[in-house]
Amino acid sequence: MIPAPSLAHAYIAQQLAELLGPLARAAGLESAMHEFNLGNSERDFRVPDGGLHRPGAAGTWLPTAALVVEIVSPGDETWEKLPFYAAHDVDEVLIVDPAERKVHWLGLAGGQYREAPRSGLIELGTDELAERIDWSRIKESQ
Repeated sequence: MIPAPSLAHAYIAQQLAELLGPLARAAGLESAMHEFNLGNSERDFRVPDGGLHRPGAAGTWLPTAALVVEIVSPGDETWEKLPFYAAHDVDEVLIVDPAERKVHWLGLAGGQYREAPRSGLIELGTDELAERIDWSRIKESQ
């Protein structure tokens, strides 16, 4: 069994659920700030920390998402997942790095992700989100 991420990770996930949920609903998307299986089967999938989905998304294996959320943990493979997400037409990737206290918003263009100053899906920008996260509960060691 693999242990869950740190409590700092959980604090960030909770804040993201509270911040992104209303914005997702306003944009006609559904927020699911909990892990889910992005891919087509148990043989080829990734598990983001959360996401925003278009209405009607359901099931164990989701072929895509409007946005996936990755909260960086020490030694994880967040950045290595980007080609997989691009191949599955995930429009945006939100990467939150508690150790750096930084937010990266990536938009899919031409099959690759590029840094973006704000989401094209919801009314929120990178700097605004970083300012709204309470980083004070994050310990240096995580």
